[in-house]
Amino acid sequence: MNQKRTFGTLLTILGIVGIIWGAYAFLMGGDGAAIGKYTSVVPFLVGLIFFFSGINLIKTTKDQA
Repeated sequence: MNQKRTFGTLLTILGIVGIIWGAYAFLMGGDGAAIGKYTSVVPFLVGLIFFFSGINLIKTTKDQA
């Protein structure tokens, strides 16, 4: 279905944003008061989960005409 593919795309984009945000916060030593250096691993891991689940959802969804 087209909905699954759209949801997979959304998860993939959110995953990319989470990976970039987590990596940036880790490299900059934290994101100010909101996130510390070692707690920035959490958005990175959540981004990885979103990214790979979105890619998997896109790959396993069959196209129907």
